[in-house]
Amino acid sequence: MTIKGNTVAVNASKAEIFAFLGDSNNISHLLPKDKISDFKSTGEMCSFKVQGGVMISLIQDGLSGDNILFMKSGEKSPFPFRLTIKVEKVGDTSEGYIQFDGEVNAFLKMMVERPLTNLFNYMSDRLQKQFSE
Repeated sequence: MTIKGNTVAVNASKAEIFAFLGDSNNISHLLPKDKISDFKSTGEMCSFKVQGGVMISLIQDGLSGDNILFMKSGEKSPFPFRLTIKVEKVGDTSEGYIQFDGEVNAFLKMMVERPLTNLFNYMSDRLQKQFSE
C-alpha cells in the first residue's frame, strides 16, 4: 500500500529541513499531541503510541542524494513500512511530501489508510509551520 501526503511549501532550505528531520527528537513537534502518547526518542529513532494503543517506531534509514530522507519501521511497529520524505528546492523555499509504503493486507488497509493519510498531511502541515514561526 502506498500513500502520498500533500505537497507543502516550507520556508527553509533542504539542508535545514533534513537537519531538523535527521534528529528523531524533532518528530514529536510534527505529531498531533492529542492523538499520540508515550513518545520516546534517541537521535536516530523514535517510538510513540497512537490513539487506539498501536505502538509505532521509526528508524532513520539514510539519504538518497540531497533531496530524499528515508525512515523505516522498527520492531515495535505492527507491520513493516518505509517513509520517504522528498524535498525539492523551489526558488527561495522548498517543497516536499511524505510517502508511505507498507506491507498491509486488504483488511488492515481499509482500517489504516484514512488515519495514516490524515497523519502524514498533519505532519507536513506542522513541518511547514515549524519553519514559518
